[in-house]
Amino acid sequence: MINDKLIVDKKKFNSRLIVGTGKYKSMAECAKAIKLSGAEIVTVAVRRVNISDKKKPLLMDYIDPKKITYLPNTAGCFNSEEALRTLRLAREIGGWKLVKLEVLGDKKNLFPDMIETLKSTEVLTKEGFKVMVYCNDDPLMAKRLENVGASAIMPLAAPIGSGLGILNPTNIKIIRSQTKLPIIVDAGLGQASDAAISMELGCDGVLVNTAIAKAKKPFLMSLAFKNAVIAGRQSYLSGRIEKTLYGSASSPKIGII
Repeated sequence: MINDKLIVDKKKFNSRLIVGTGKYKSMAECAKAIKLSGAEIVTVAVRRVNISDKKKPLLMDYIDPKKITYLPNTAGCFNSEEALRTLRLAREIGGWKLVKLEVLGDKKNLFPDMIETLKSTEVLTKEGFKVMVYCNDDPLMAKRLENVGASAIMPLAAPIGSGLGILNPTNIKIIRSQTKLPIIVDAGLGQASDAAISMELGCDGVLVNTAIAKAKKPFLMSLAFKNAVIAGRQSYLSGRIEKTLYGSASSPKIGII
C-alpha cells in the first residue's frame, strides 16, 4: 500500500480522505479532528471561513497550509457568477488554483445546479484553475465535466449533510468505469461504513464534513473514517469473490474422513 497514492493534478497524497472545515464547535476541535483523520486535504468555504481577516481567529492559525493542502470551495454559491467570483478571490488571497466547485440549485435540497456547474467548470479551466467538481450522480453529466477539463469528479452520495449514505451505487460504478479522472464521493455520508463502500466501488477517495463534525464524538468518528477508507481501498484492490446463488463449502471435497 506504500505506493498506492491519491493523485490529483499530478500531486500525490497518502490519505484518500478529504475533510471539511465547517460545522465544528471551534477551530481547535476542527484542527484536532483533521489531525486524527490523517487527511492531507481540507476543504475551505471561502465565503464562510475566515482566511483573511487578521482581527479574527484565522483558520491558518490552527491548520498549517504548508502541511495540509487547502482546497477552497464555493459552498453557498447558487449561480455561476457567485462561484467564479469566489474562486477568483481565493486565488488572489492565497494563490490557490486547485479548487472545489459547487454551484447549488436551491436552498432546501442543496442538489447541484448542473447547468451552472458545467458552465463554471469550462470557464475556470480556461483560466488555469484545476477544478474538482461537486456534481450529481449522473454519468452523462460527469462525462461532460471531464470533457470540459475537470481535474476530478465528485458525485454526491446523497444530499449534503443528510447522512443517508450512498443511494445510487450503480451510477457511481458507471462513473468510475468511464473515466480515469479521480472520483471522490462527496456529500451525504453518515458513518464510516459509507466510506468503506465508496472505496469498494473503486472510488479514489471520499470527502466528509458533517458526519464527523456533528458526530457525538467527532474525534472517534475521525479515526473511524480514516480506518474505513483504508479498509475499503484494501478490499477493492484485493479483488472480491464472485457472487453466487448457492453455497460453496470452505473445506475440500476430497480426503473427507
